Amino acid sequence: MDTIFALITALALLWGIFSYNRLVRDHKRVLAAWSDIDVQLKRRHDLLPKLVEAVKQYASYEQATLLSTLELRVQAMSARQVSECGERELALAAGIQRLLVLAEAYPDLKANQNFLDLQRNISEVENYIQYARRYYNGSVRNLNSRIDSFPDLLVAKAFGYHHAEFFAYER
Repeated sequence: MDTIFALITALALLWGIFSYNRLVRDHKRVLAAWSDIDVQLKRRHDLLPKLVEAVKQYASYEQATLLSTLELRVQAMSARQVSECGERELALAAGIQRLLVLAEAYPDLKANQNFLDLQRNISEVENYIQYARRYYNGSVRNLNSRIDSFPDLLVAKAFGYHHAEFFAYER
């Protein structure tokens, strides 16, 4: 009887260790995925003043649009929560889109190589943000599912694991 009890205890302990390690792995994936998003957002934040400056040279009377876009950048950079970041970044993306549409009215600007490079870089960053967002949200889904699933939820609660927020960034 003691042998059976010892075997059950050992199996429960092994299961607990295995479950804990999977939670740690999934949590680390979420953190790494968020880091990927953060890098791309910072790249976009760094490109934006250059884009505004390029447009400003040709469309100086469009100051309201230019200043509005820069203000959206400041707001997006100050976001602390994932949900707040998603909302602000979505507003910033719309501001960038307005800026690019504004540039369509200026043929000289559209022909400027510096502007074309900035436009290409912004488009590339937007694509990377989408890829990173998909990976992040998949990682969040996996972690949250593990936290909600029995018997892993017992280990998650015991070690204080909480649900991660999805990065809602849809146009």
